[in-house]
Amino acid sequence: MKKEMEFSKDIEEFIAACLKKPHPESYLIGVLHEVQEEYGYLTNEMMDRVSKLMQIPTAKIFGVVSFYHYFCLKPRGRYVITICTGTACHVKGSNVVLKKLEEELGIELGETTKDGLFTLEEARCLGMCALAPVLKINEEVHPQVTPDQIHGILQKYFALEKKA
Repeated sequence: MKKEMEFSKDIEEFIAACLKKPHPESYLIGVLHEVQEEYGYLTNEMMDRVSKLMQIPTAKIFGVVSFYHYFCLKPRGRYVITICTGTACHVKGSNVVLKKLEEELGIELGETTKDGLFTLEEARCLGMCALAPVLKINEEVHPQVTPDQIHGILQKYFALEKKA
């Protein structure tokens, strides 16, 4: 018999606190955020555990997870590269920057490099149109990026890994 997944004490306590409040099911997104924050992504086992603890069908939880862009169903890289593909960034060449990122990393949008360092994602708008084209690596903003800058930007993160 397969052992049931258990969350950390902090998450179990967070869920228990939510269940004591009025309309505990309304805390589902908050619970999922907490789980993903701790583990980096959401597995079927994690969603099953939330289902059991909150008495919400797993199918409903999966519907929420698949609807919201924030939630991930597979591991992400240590560095999540988000390229803006909104109108201002597109007009300023984000599509060319994206192609260069894919070429340098050997992956496409939505994928993670084999070494687990980088995940490449897009955002319809990062709200930094004056800095177009923009990409973020985790929380660091890289403004007015050109394809020629991509190699150097990535090398900075490779260097950080060598120091670690």
